[in-house]
Amino acid sequence: MNWSFIEKFTPMYAEAALLTLTIGAAGIVCAVIVGLVCAMVKYYRVPVARQVVSAYIELSRNTPLIVQLFFLYFGLPKAGILLSSEACGIIGLTFLGGSYMAESFLSGLNSVGKIQLESAASLGMTKAQIMRHIVFPQAFSVSVPAICANVIFLLKETSVFSAVSLADLMYVTKDLIGMYYNTWEALLMLVTAYLIIILPISAVFSILERRLRRAGN
Repeated sequence: MNWSFIEKFTPMYAEAALLTLTIGAAGIVCAVIVGLVCAMVKYYRVPVARQVVSAYIELSRNTPLIVQLFFLYFGLPKAGILLSSEACGIIGLTFLGGSYMAESFLSGLNSVGKIQLESAASLGMTKAQIMRHIVFPQAFSVSVPAICANVIFLLKETSVFSAVSLADLMYVTKDLIGMYYNTWEALLMLVTAYLIIILPISAVFSILERRLRRAGN
């Protein structure tokens, strides 16, 4: 194991990890927003919009992220639309993650019993009050495990960003292997970087899920 190689290029991996985490976080936040909007559209069965959302979810979940990135980075310029690598990463992750988040939110919304909604309406509560005080709290607690799993999944999906020339962890790893042939050292730093990013997030989510389960009991 060439430790001098690892010491020399650790700062480069740190920069790549920060970029990966930044792009990933931005994409996940946007995915949560898109997912929530789509879930609300399907939950309230909004005409036309519901069919559009269903088509989007099917398209998003049945195409790989790398294909979506290729369309954004190589396809759109043919139509005169130029996007940076960072923008492609965020939009691609939002497009993919939004569909998964939508299904997670929708499962939570559907878990709230109709009798609760009817009882709240009989007490004179408005639809907004019912959503805020009854539906959302219960739906959120049910959706949290799936949302946490989606966040971890999307962070790992950032490994394909290098396909659109984004200098993320995978891009740096392939570059160093191609130049120096220190495969084991480069892969070790790649795995270590992803563990440093994902393990703390996974631990926080596990604690959150346990607390929600205790609160529910």
